[in-house]
Amino acid sequence: MKTISILIPTYNEEQNIAPFVYRAKELFQNELKNYNYEIVIIDNCSTDSTPGIIEGLCREDKKVKAIFNVKNFGSLRSGFYGLIHTSGDCVVKIAADFQEPIETIPKMVKEWENGYPIVVGVKHKSKENKLKFMIRSAYYHVIKKYSSVEQIDQFTGFGLYDKSFIDVCRDLDDPYPYFRGIVAELGGKRKEVEYVQEKRRTGKSKYNWGALYDYGMLGITTYTKSFLRLATILGFVIAALSALIGIVCLILKLVFWNRYIAGMAPLTIGVFLLNAVELFFIGLLGEYVININTRVLHRPLVVEEKRLNFEEDEAKVQKENGQDA
Repeated sequence: MKTISILIPTYNEEQNIAPFVYRAKELFQNELKNYNYEIVIIDNCSTDSTPGIIEGLCREDKKVKAIFNVKNFGSLRSGFYGLIHTSGDCVVKIAADFQEPIETIPKMVKEWENGYPIVVGVKHKSKENKLKFMIRSAYYHVIKKYSSVEQIDQFTGFGLYDKSFIDVCRDLDDPYPYFRGIVAELGGKRKEVEYVQEKRRTGKSKYNWGALYDYGMLGITTYTKSFLRLATILGFVIAALSALIGIVCLILKLVFWNRYIAGMAPLTIGVFLLNAVELFFIGLLGEYVININTRVLHRPLVVEEKRLNFEEDEAKVQKENGQDA
C-alpha cells in the first residue's frame, strides 16, 4: 500500500490546526482509504497554544508527526525542511488555514497515479484582499516574463510531489530555497490543478507586506538577470541622451546667445531623475548581494527543538545503515 505524506507548516494556528488534521484523517478514511498516510506538522516556533495542540494530536495518533523549531526561521526555510523530512511515496504540501482546499487532494492523487510526478495547485480566483491579489498577479507576470526559468503563474507551493522530486530537493545545497522556482526549474512533468483560494477560516495571515516583498525579491534575484542588464542598457541610453542634449544646448546657446536662457529647472530635474535611477539600481544590486551573502553564510535551514513520532523512521534509517555497513 502506498503512503501519502501530508505536510502542514504552522505558525500560530491554534484555531486551525486540529480541525485541519481531523479533516485530513476523514479524507483518508473515506476518499483515500486505499492509501496509508502520515501527517507531518512542522511548527515554526509558534507563540500561542499551537505547540501544545500539536503534541496532543501526536499523542492521539502515531501517524501524526511533528517537528518543532527553536526559532522562527521563516516559512520558506521551515516548509522546505519539513518537505525533505517526510517519508511517503508522495507529499502534499498544504497550509493549515483552509485557504487551500483540502478537497483538491484526491484529484491531485489521481493525476499522480496517472503518471504526473508533480501536481501543483494554481489559483484562478481568490477571495483574499483584492489589492494583494492584483499585486501578486503583476509580480507573477513580471517574473514569468523575465526569468531565465519558466515560472508557474499563481503558484504558492500548494501541490503534490513524488518522492523522486523530494530526493532531488534533499540533494540541494541551498540554505534559502525559493521552492516555487525549484519546482519550475527542477521538477519533471507536471499537471496544474485550478482552485479557488478561500479566505482564512480564523486568525490573521502571517504574510504581511514585508514578508511578501522579501519572498518576491528572493524570486527576482534568484531567477532573473534582466534587471541588472537593464541597468547597464539604461546607463548607455541616458548617457547618449545626455550627450545629445548637451550638444543641442551648446548649439542653441552659440546661435541664440542672448535669447537662449535654459535656467535651473532642466538641470534640477535631470539631477533628481538620474539620482532616482541610480538609487533604484543600487538598491536592486543590494538585493542581489543579500541573496549571495545568505547563500555564502551557508547556515542550516532550521534548528530543531524536538520531534515527535519519528521513532519508526529513525529505526528504519539505522537498520538500512547497518545493512549497508
